[in-house]
Amino acid sequence: MAAAQNQLIERLPRKERLRLLALCEPVQLVLGEVLCEPGKDTRHLYFPVDGFISLVAPIDGKPALEVGMVGREGMLGAQLALGVARVPLLALVQGAGSACRIRGADFRSELARSPPLQRLLNRYLYVLMAQLAGAAACLRFHQIGPRLARWLLMSHDRAHADHFHVTHEFLAYMLGVRRVGVTAAAGALQHSGLIEYHRGEMKVLDRSGLEAAACACYASDRQAYQDLLE
Repeated sequence: MAAAQNQLIERLPRKERLRLLALCEPVQLVLGEVLCEPGKDTRHLYFPVDGFISLVAPIDGKPALEVGMVGREGMLGAQLALGVARVPLLALVQGAGSACRIRGADFRSELARSPPLQRLLNRYLYVLMAQLAGAAACLRFHQIGPRLARWLLMSHDRAHADHFHVTHEFLAYMLGVRRVGVTAAAGALQHSGLIEYHRGEMKVLDRSGLEAAACACYASDRQAYQDLLE
């Protein structure tokens, strides 16, 4: 594989980048596809290009909750950088698109010989930890409306388009709330002219207005990424 637009891969020095890409294969991420499950060993790692993935925490057989998101800015399977093969969270494709995939064994070998990749992954793991911690605090302290605005902005960033497919059922699942709450919150955002929603198709109409409506967690996540990786 000769090229990629994943931002983590693109940050590597040319020699390490080309060596890593030679070990990758292009794959298509299918909406709703489960890429890995908690407790199982990591077989493949994914570097999304124009698809994106939800990191979901199942709790005691109850409806699961999204605690993180991975798009072009990151990767799925970063725990291998810590020497841990076991998957901690359910990974569910939220936005269809392309990705670079590498076998776990190949990634471990490349990581062992590449100090630049080690340094990059250490920084990315810090950003991912901050995102996971922020998601827990956001769930505890923020209302559905600002949380929904934050989620839409995160999806908008990773979809690289003003529109993407999502249902109220899926939003309720991701946010850990009842569908009626999502319907009311989405209706308020649509009434304010920030989004347009029809039959599962979401369109962002006013990006700056949506940022103003979101909780501070969105800006905090972006700042952590910029400080450590840009």
